[in-house]
Amino acid sequence: MFTGIVAELGEVAGIEQRGDAARLTIQGSTEGVSPGDSIAVNGVCLTVTGILDGSFTADVMGETLDRSSLGALTPGAPVNLEQSIRLADRLGGHLMQGHVDATGTIISRTPAEHWDQVRISLPGSISRYVVHKGSIAVDGISLTVSALGPPGGQTWFEVCLIPETLKRTTMGARQPGEVVNLEVDVIAKYVERLLSGEASK
Repeated sequence: MFTGIVAELGEVAGIEQRGDAARLTIQGSTEGVSPGDSIAVNGVCLTVTGILDGSFTADVMGETLDRSSLGALTPGAPVNLEQSIRLADRLGGHLMQGHVDATGTIISRTPAEHWDQVRISLPGSISRYVVHKGSIAVDGISLTVSALGPPGGQTWFEVCLIPETLKRTTMGARQPGEVVNLEVDVIAKYVERLLSGEASK
């Protein structure tokens, strides 16, 4: 599990294509990291397969490459990194699994004096789980939904990025047209399943 509080900006040091999979080498802090540990890379939970000097490797299967933005990464690209939480850790953001539900595209970016407002497309398959003032993970960053598209046509949502988020994450440089990973609040999905009666079947 993760909280969406990005620990650092890492960098893609290398990509080794392996047919229907890929091995990523990510430059970033490896203090306290061991093979088998989970690290969220742009919001995608990956298992550490090796530790190098100041970097780690992780294998990414084809399903993940197809359903997330990881398939479009190139060497030198910055990535958001967060190690999995421990039960004693503070829950600074919201509970996240690192399982990307869909991808969205940045529609617009409006800078203000001390913050930026970013509008992102919202796929219909997950729009029912996104609510005004609720939480959503964008590239592994826990953000609050500040606005939604009109009822009956929720094709977008907006988030406001404070200076700390702009400085410490990839969202500081993301531009319209770029694709981002989206993960909705898993609790909303469980509630929907329980209310529908599917869980008892």
